[in-house]
Amino acid sequence: MDEGECWARLGNHVIGRLVVAVGHQPDIFPVNYRVVDGDIVVRTAEGTKLAAALLGELVAFEIDDLDELNHCGWSVVVHGLAHESTKLDDVLHDAQVDTDPWASGSKHRVLRITPDRITGRRIGAPPRDQETPS
Repeated sequence: MDEGECWARLGNHVIGRLVVAVGHQPDIFPVNYRVVDGDIVVRTAEGTKLAAALLGELVAFEIDDLDELNHCGWSVVVHGLAHESTKLDDVLHDAQVDTDPWASGSKHRVLRITPDRITGRRIGAPPRDQETPS
């Protein structure tokens, strides 16, 4: 997929996976998000995900849609730096972003992922003559 299609898919979904390094080990967190001004915006709480993302390391963010019955789907992966807004105008702007968290608890911290690289791919069912027998 080209970058425009990746952004369109990112803009049409609300659940993704944030990948951070915790003690030199990758960890994955499902999160609600929105695309705002070219960034991926996630509302969260204090904890492992926020601390690891803000250590200045690269993070990854992924969304996908899979059809297990027909063996097809797509995936979009964003690589970039995560940061929390510190300027008052940015904090007030981010506070207005409606990410509608599904997880319970207070989610008053806002994490922004500024993309360095965006890639996407379609996953298709193989042609019938290339299918392997069960």
